[in-house]
Amino acid sequence: MVDAFVKTYKYEGVRGLYKGFVPGVFGVSHGALQFMAYEEMKAKYNRYRNLPIDAKLTTLEYLGFASLSKLFAAVTTYPYQVLRARMQDQHAHYDNLRHCIKETWRQNGVRGYYKGLLPNLLRVVPATALTFVVYEHTSHFLLSLRKPEEPQQEDKN
Repeated sequence: MVDAFVKTYKYEGVRGLYKGFVPGVFGVSHGALQFMAYEEMKAKYNRYRNLPIDAKLTTLEYLGFASLSKLFAAVTTYPYQVLRARMQDQHAHYDNLRHCIKETWRQNGVRGYYKGLLPNLLRVVPATALTFVVYEHTSHFLLSLRKPEEPQQEDKN
């Protein structure tokens, strides 16, 4: 890592260290979109079933909602990841993000912003779905350990 840092700085200067930074900043929206979609789907599903929004679901339901939320977030934010990767590619030269966007469009059209999406989805969707299922089951297990007669204490500061 240090070697890469030194070489990047030596050959590209400080600008080289920040290639792809702008699309990377936009990329943090991925997690926000994923969690928002996941929680909204669970809540609407439970409202549809006339249950409290935090009612426990089946493992299959958690898997479905987690997969759909990951799919939504990935399709929405994938162009950012492509642009960031292109900006960081040492074999390609882009003057700035705008130039990268124009060249990607010129060379491949809309498809250029989604190159590699399918293999990426095949890798991340199952892992995300399993992560959410483990989280949900662990969360419900830990909540079940609480004693019902034990009221939650409020912070009085």
